[in-house]
Amino acid sequence: MTDEFHRIRRLPPYVFAEVNSAKAKARAAAEDVVDLGMGNPDSPTPPHIVAKLIEAVQDPRTHRYSSSKGIPGLRRAHAAYYARRFGVKLDPETEVIATLGSKEGLANLAQAIASPGDTILVPNPSYPIHQFGFLIAGASVRSIPYTPDDEMLRAIDRAVRHSVPKPTAVIVNFPSNPTALVASIEFYRELVAFCRRHELFILSDLAYAELYYGTTPPPSVLEVEGAKDVAVEFTSMSKTYNMPGWRMGFAAGNPRLIAALTRVKSYLDYGAFTPIQVAATAALNGPQDCIEEMRVLYKERRDLLVKGLHAAGWDVPSPEASMFMWAPIPERFRHLGSVEFSKLLLARAKVAVAPGVGFGEHGDDHVRIALVENNHRIRQALRGIRTFLQGDNAAPTMEEAAKEETVRA
Repeated sequence: MTDEFHRIRRLPPYVFAEVNSAKAKARAAAEDVVDLGMGNPDSPTPPHIVAKLIEAVQDPRTHRYSSSKGIPGLRRAHAAYYARRFGVKLDPETEVIATLGSKEGLANLAQAIASPGDTILVPNPSYPIHQFGFLIAGASVRSIPYTPDDEMLRAIDRAVRHSVPKPTAVIVNFPSNPTALVASIEFYRELVAFCRRHELFILSDLAYAELYYGTTPPPSVLEVEGAKDVAVEFTSMSKTYNMPGWRMGFAAGNPRLIAALTRVKSYLDYGAFTPIQVAATAALNGPQDCIEEMRVLYKERRDLLVKGLHAAGWDVPSPEASMFMWAPIPERFRHLGSVEFSKLLLARAKVAVAPGVGFGEHGDDHVRIALVENNHRIRQALRGIRTFLQGDNAAPTMEEAAKEETVRA
């Protein structure tokens, strides 16, 4: 009997675990840690959405099994959102399905369309489920550049020409988690044209569609004519409406892919609790001021953090979208790698961030910083980082960092 099951053997150790363990030890020692690691929104869900949940849950008829693909009103509301936001017409019956967050939708679609021997093209770095959802399904993953430009398109072309068998699908995620990059509609046009020619599915993760800071909203790949021939797109209410714990998302687009996901989900779940679906419908159909308020909040935090980090001597780019900053590790600490640097930042500055290698090996020279604390806590984090960076400028060797961690343990 083997030590581990086959699918588990394909999963590497969870790289965030080391930083999470160090964070737990610090808190157990009564240290005040500012946690900018997990992308977990700290603002409450808007009151009108909560009120609709309470109203719905008081009706005992909603306590029964729900619909796996989502109640009809919710699917119609999502189709209406796509029509007003992107100018895209969707059939709520065949081109929309509600999911338990975008993460579950991606993982279950992987189970539906991938099998051992298949190859999926995934940006590196990218959100872990993009890669591991397909690895769990038994497929192989080929890394491609993470930038929405000609370099990515050329890499996809090389993969199609040189992979045997030909890749099944390519994943894109813009605005990106973790890099915060945004794709143009021109990029999507080229991608759709290529994928239609080569019969390659596009799986687009658009979870951060509404979290942008400029005047031009990020586009949807489904805006491109003919995109529904090859593309399905995942969205989430977690960030848009501050509903992360509600676990409500959607997949929309290609009817064949939606049907495959619907069939797999019908064997696995009965859908989200009906009152959650009713409240999500109210969110999509109701007043949208809360989205603009959310953008203003995150933009204020972004500007405060970027300005403070620059003043501390840490040159980080200002993201155009998402709730993350993709920060290159300062040069003198880069030899440590992202896990050891994150642990050092936690130990000396009392600030937790996510190591970039957790999103792929090509992210190991970055850390991801989430805008999930209020301005007071961000200023506290900046003071700790400034003291750390401007104090002892000598970066420890990897051996010294490991020794320091041993002492702390």
